[in-house]
Formats: sequence, C-alpha cells, structure tokens
Amino acid sequence: MTTPTRHPERQAERIRLFAQPVLAIALSVGVLVWAFARDLTATQQASLSAANIATATRQHVLITVTVVAIVIAIAVPLGTMLTRPGFRRLTPLFIGIANIGAAAPAIGLIVLFYLITRTTGFWIGVAPIVLLSLLPVLRNTILGFQQVDPSVIDAGRGQGMSALTLLRRIEFPLAIPYILAGLRISLVLAVGTATLSFLVSAGGLGILIDTGYKLRDNVTLWVGALLTVALALLIDWLGALAERYLGPRGLR
Repeated sequence: MTTPTRHPERQAERIRLFAQPVLAIALSVGVLVWAFARDLTATQQASLSAANIATATRQHVLITVTVVAIVIAIAVPLGTMLTRPGFRRLTPLFIGIANIGAAAPAIGLIVLFYLITRTTGFWIGVAPIVLLSLLPVLRNTILGFQQVDPSVIDAGRGQGMSALTLLRRIEFPLAIPYILAGLRISLVLAVGTATLSFLVSAGGLGILIDTGYKLRDNVTLWVGALLTVALALLIDWLGALAERYLGPRGLR
C-alpha cells in the first residue's frame, strides 16, 4: 500500500499561515528595538514616542476595519440582489461603477473627496478607500452565487423550500468561499491605501512615513514603512484564516 501524499498547495498554505504572523511580529519588534536603541534626536523622540506609534497604528487599524465593514454592508447585499432574476440586468451598471472606483488612483480619489467636500477627517479618509475596495467583494459575491449548481437549487425547490430559505440555507453558504476570497483582497487594498489617509488628517501610519520623508529622517521612515508592511501582513493573515475556516465545513 502506498501512503497518500499531502497536496503541495495545502501544505504550502499551512506553512504560510504559520510563517506570516511570525514575520509580521518579527518585523514590528525588530524595527522598534532597532529604533529605540539608537541615540534619537528630540524630533525623532517626539515622532517615535510609544504613544505616537500606538495612536498611528490604532488609527490605521480603525480606518481599515471601518472600510471593510462598510464594503461588506454594501457589496454582499448588493451582489446578492444582482443575482436575483428581476435585477440581473442591472449587474453591468453596478460592476461598471465599482470598476471605475477600483481603476482610479487612490491618491487622486482621496484628494477628489477633499476637493468636493472641502473638509478633512476620518470619514474623508474612509470614503475613497471604500470605493476603491468595493469591486473584489461585489464581483466575488456575484460569482459565488453564479457558481452554485442549479441541480442543488432544484433539489431544494423539490423539497418545498421557499426562495428565501434556498438563499439562506443553500446558495449563501455555497457562495461564502468566493465572498471571503474577495474580502481578503479588499482587506489588503484597504490596509495599503489607508497609508495615504494622513493627507486628509485621518491619521494612520502614513504620518510616520510622511514625517520621515519631510525631515529626511531615515529612522522614522524605516519605522513607518516596516510597521505598515507588518500590519498588512497581519491583516492578510487574518483574511487567510477567515477564508480557510469560516467557509462551509464540507468545502474546506
């Protein structure tokens, strides 16, 4: 008898799920230890104080979480609606609008929202990133419902299930893996683009990068850049965990 070998992709995914958070933590701890062990100037001490770094990180996470929550609240119901018989003809319109948002440069969208509203702050930083991050979840929600086997739906109808019960018990659970894959892409887009939110006084780790660049301060630049990378790795890891463990048990 031969022993079945593990699927290489599955094994590589398990290794990555273990290695990615370790790398993110190592980057964060390493750059902070390196920075605080140096003889910092008064300006660097102000920029790289523990309170300042914690505030920038908290703002960055808050922007990302808010963006993703709004994207889910908009894209999943909208994508579900667009797969219903009476609304399918509207799919190209909404996909086209989402495509425009995804194609526009992030910095251009942020500045455009500022010029339109003439205000700055948290929501002016969040709104453009929502538009930028909408497409993956919307498209994958529609794709997920389209991939449901019609024979499974017919079997549910044959058992007397209503349209709402079919949606809740059969279609939506089978579409979840696709939705989670789109959500993971949106998470990465949001955490990366949130670096530009400092332009409209929304905060985030981009403040450290901007401060380091303006002052020609490589220490602050390194801290801002590596903390941003570490946070992106960590957020992507959380998305990978959700994609792996939140889908229907039979499809994992």
